[in-house]
Amino acid sequence: MEIMGQGATRPETPRDRRERETLEADLAGSPVQGEPLRQRLRNFRPDVDSAIRALGGPTVWMRRLRAIEDGIEQHERQLEQAWRELARETPDADEFARRWRELARQWSFAQVNELIERHNRNFPAEAQLPMDPRTRDFVRINGRPYEREPLDETWILARFPPDRAAALN
Repeated sequence: MEIMGQGATRPETPRDRRERETLEADLAGSPVQGEPLRQRLRNFRPDVDSAIRALGGPTVWMRRLRAIEDGIEQHERQLEQAWRELARETPDADEFARRWRELARQWSFAQVNELIERHNRNFPAEAQLPMDPRTRDFVRINGRPYEREPLDETWILARFPPDRAAALN
């Protein structure tokens, strides 16, 4: 995702906002704030194979990651709209919480979760991800594991809590 998104701007998601706020809080007392970072030189030389692969456009795993991100964004938009509409329709906070939890339990992420499952199964081979000899697992990408968590009721409630007052704001 990070590789494909470089150079392109996208709207800030709730997760992006939390990460930005956490970084800003961490930087508040940092002694290196405002200092230039040292340049990390890498032993990287493009080879013929990668140049030829690039001619074919985005790889399968790149297209799948884009489809996953697009699917998640679509679900977030639809869920936010449903969350706010339910809050306007339901005057009682307890009734809103019950109905929202029920809607979250019934929400289907089948298509996106199938893509996530395929990503988790095939990504290391498709991207030729190297192994970390210490952990005997694939290397992390930008400090994160390559595997994605499937979306479910918990994912919904973490982003859109069963709180009518929050939904009305």
